[in-house]
Amino acid sequence: MTTETETSPPAVPDSPYRWVVLSGIWLIYFSFGLQINALAPLVAPVTQDLGLSYAQMGMILSAWPLLYVFASIPCGAAVDRLGARHALLIAAAIMSVSAITRGLATDFWSMFFAIALFGIGGPLLSITTPKAITKWFTGPQRGLAMGIYFTGPSLGSIAALASSNTLLMPLTDGSWRLVLMIYAAFMVAGGLYWWVLSGRAAFHAVDKGADPAGRGTVREQIAVFGYLLKIPAVVLVLGMSMGIFFFYDATTNWLPEILASHGMAAGPAGLWASAPIAIGVVAALIVPRLATPERRPAVLLVLFVCMGLGAMFLLSSNPAVLGGSYIAHGIARGGLMTVALMTLMETRGVASHQMGAAGGLFFTTSEIGGLFGPLSFGVLFDATGSFAAPLYVLAGVSLLLIVLLALHRRATAVSDLKAASPQ
Repeated sequence: MTTETETSPPAVPDSPYRWVVLSGIWLIYFSFGLQINALAPLVAPVTQDLGLSYAQMGMILSAWPLLYVFASIPCGAAVDRLGARHALLIAAAIMSVSAITRGLATDFWSMFFAIALFGIGGPLLSITTPKAITKWFTGPQRGLAMGIYFTGPSLGSIAALASSNTLLMPLTDGSWRLVLMIYAAFMVAGGLYWWVLSGRAAFHAVDKGADPAGRGTVREQIAVFGYLLKIPAVVLVLGMSMGIFFFYDATTNWLPEILASHGMAAGPAGLWASAPIAIGVVAALIVPRLATPERRPAVLLVLFVCMGLGAMFLLSSNPAVLGGSYIAHGIARGGLMTVALMTLMETRGVASHQMGAAGGLFFTTSEIGGLFGPLSFGVLFDATGSFAAPLYVLAGVSLLLIVLLALHRRATAVSDLKAASPQ
């Protein structure tokens, strides 16, 4: 079992075509952002039309993270076998079917299964992307590329939150089904664009099918997961990923309703709910480049503090305090997942050809948090009649993440000491 830590140099280090490849990834991720935020501004009309409670809507919003948890590890192994081209084509196709069928839903179960299907395409996308970035980019440009592709889901989220009630609902005569179909068209277009650009010879020169880790037997691939889970620093990053996605999925799905509980109308609530994501777009281009290995722990600490402060600020209806929440949550959103992935990618003992397996573990554990985020907010609201309790829980999660970060720094120091010791 190899324990190399250095990634292989890119096959085309100076090729401008890698930015074309990044544009294809970006468009699929933009469509991904549209889909994961499509229901958030439409909670009220969907629940009324389908006769759902907020607890049931919380279950629906958690449906795709639930399947994501179980699909991520096999998807990680599949990505190592398929290569980026086929993995992203399959991901786009699955997410397109999910996007279309949610617009056709007639009750709780049909909507639940439509959303759950997204949990198969999602991990294929999430796991393939960092693996492709490590193959096409190196050095400081890798952090820039990760920041750029992360703006895709952020801008997709902004588009869904800002336009659903203010533009698309009026244009479709109040039909949330037509709104969802419009968003589905973007995913179909993203898949077609990727099919065209990834069919070129310049792409095949780099993405040559299966990586060495993907050629092994199922037993050997399972052994890779076992090997990674024996690295304390990896386990602690996986623990942090749960809290990070608890934050992402809870605030993404419930922020419009939290703002509406402070007296905002649906249109303004959707617009203001997009503010943290807009700030996150800017942060995504800055924070990863600041998060060099030596500064990464400090960057993560700042991001975790922003996450907790943003939750506490949402308890207030004061516009100035809410503005502070948008800024704090925007900074956290823009950097947390990217910096956590960079931390995992560069952990001592994680080799470049193991990134599919490592990504599978990352997104499996992260979506456990993503599952309980929206679900807990809906259940706690129904139980207490307000969003105060779930926001206190979110602040508590941020404190737990700070503890895990301290433990990760200690584990990394021990690993570095062992590596420096004479054998």
